[in-house]
Amino acid sequence: MLQFMKSNRMYLLFVAIAVCAFRTLFAAESPVPAEALYQTNCASCHGAKLEGGNAQSLVDAIWQFGSSRSHILRNIKYGIADFSMPAFESALSDDQINQIIGFLFDAEKTSGVTKPPPPEKIYTLDYEIRVEILAQGLDVPWGISFLAPNHALVTDRSGELRQIVSGALLPHPVSGTPKVLHEGQGGLLDVAVDPEYTENGWIYLAYSHALPDARNENRPGAMTRLVRGRLKDNQWVEEQIVFEAPKESYLETRQHYGCRIVFDPNGYLYFSIGERGVGNHAQDLSRPNGKVHRIHRDGSIPADNPFVGRNDALSTIFTYGNRNPQGLAVHPVTGKVWETEHGPMGGDELNLIAPGKNYGWPVVTYGRNYDGAIISDSPNKAGIESPSLYWKPSIAVCGIDFVRGSLFPRWRNYLLVGALKYEEVRLLDIKGNRVLHQEIILKNAGRVRDVACGPDGALYVVLNGPGMVLRLTPVRDLNEGP
Repeated sequence: MLQFMKSNRMYLLFVAIAVCAFRTLFAAESPVPAEALYQTNCASCHGAKLEGGNAQSLVDAIWQFGSSRSHILRNIKYGIADFSMPAFESALSDDQINQIIGFLFDAEKTSGVTKPPPPEKIYTLDYEIRVEILAQGLDVPWGISFLAPNHALVTDRSGELRQIVSGALLPHPVSGTPKVLHEGQGGLLDVAVDPEYTENGWIYLAYSHALPDARNENRPGAMTRLVRGRLKDNQWVEEQIVFEAPKESYLETRQHYGCRIVFDPNGYLYFSIGERGVGNHAQDLSRPNGKVHRIHRDGSIPADNPFVGRNDALSTIFTYGNRNPQGLAVHPVTGKVWETEHGPMGGDELNLIAPGKNYGWPVVTYGRNYDGAIISDSPNKAGIESPSLYWKPSIAVCGIDFVRGSLFPRWRNYLLVGALKYEEVRLLDIKGNRVLHQEIILKNAGRVRDVACGPDGALYVVLNGPGMVLRLTPVRDLNEGP
C-alpha cells in the first residue's frame, strides 16, 4: 500500500508538472489580437491606420478585389500576383486571416466612410465619358434589354421585371411574371427581346424554377427555365414555356443557374445553364447543366444541332463543359457567339463557341478549387477547346455585349465585359478569335452584373450593390484634341 501511495504521489506530481508545462506552452501561443496580426502582416503596405500606403486604403468603402469574407480570405491566403499582393498561406492560418478580416470589417463600420456614388465623368484611352444614373432603387438587378431606344426592361433577381421609360423607372413592377425560386444565386435572371419584337411582341425570360411536386418539401429541386410572353398595360400575358429541363435533372443546389439569352443573325436562340455546383454534370450530355443550348424561338429544336438523334444526349445542347456561363454576346459582323463563364478560384474564361465543342470543365481549368487544391494538372488537353482569354485571378466575369452604333466609333465591335468581384467594366479589342488588348473603363462603381450597348449606341451598366443602372455617353474624343 505504501509503495502504491508513493507511486501514486509521483504520478500526481508528474501530472501537475505536465499541466504547468502545457499551461505555459498555451500561454506562449495564445491567440494574438487581431489588430496585432494586422500591424505585423499588413500595415507596412496598407497603413498603420488602414489609410493606405503602397497598397489601397481598407476603410474607404471600396474593396477592389471583392468585398465578401470569402473573397478577402482567398486574396490574403493566396495573394494577387498581378498586383504584387503576396500570399500569406505559410505565415497565417485561416483562423488568423479571419481574425484580421473581422478587424477590417469592424474598422470599416466605425470609420463612418460610405461607398462614394458613381463618378460623373470617366476618362479612357479614347474618350471622356459622361456617367448618368438611369435608374436606382433596385434590389439585385440582373439583366437588361431594350424595346426601343427610350424603353428598357430590367430583371431583378427577387422576381420583379421593371420598366425604364424615358429615363424613369416605373414605380410598379410588371405583374403576372412567373414565380421564381429566389434562393442563393437563383431568381429572375435574364431578359431578351425578340429580334422581330415590333411584329410579334415576344419577350423572353430566364429564371430558376422549382418543382411543384417537390421531392423534398423543404428544399425542392430546381433548374433554369425559359419562357416567353408579351407586355400589355404593365402585365405579363400569353406566357409560353420555351425550355424546361427534364424533371429528373432538377437539383437541390442553389448556385450556378447561368443564364443569358441571345439571338444570332439566323434567329436561333442561345441560352446558358451553369453546372449547378456539380462539376461532372458539365461533361454529361444527358444533363442540361453546364451547357450552352440552341433552340428555335418557339422552343423547337434545330435539325442541325450537334447532338440531335443521339439517345444519350439532350438535343438542345450546343456546347458542353461550361462551368457557369453568365455572359453571351453575338458579334455584329461575324454573327458568331461569344461566351464568358466563371472559373473557380481563377480561370474565368472568354470563349468563342462552336457546335459540339467541349470547353473543359471540370477536366481542365486555369483555376484552383476554393480550398487551394489543384483541379487539373494542365489547363490544356487534346479534344478540349482552350479559351480565347482567361483571367487569373478571377474577376468574376459576368454579362458581355459588343459595341455597336455611331456614338463610340473607335470602339465599334469591341467587347464590353462586366466583372462582379473587381467591380469593373472592361473593353476588349478582338480580332478573329484573339484578344489583342483590354482596358478597364469603369471601376468601383458597384458589382457589374450586366452590360449592354443600347439601340441609341449608349453603354448601359447594371450594378448590384448599389442596385442601379448607369448610362455612359461620350463627351469628346480624346484623340482629336481639345
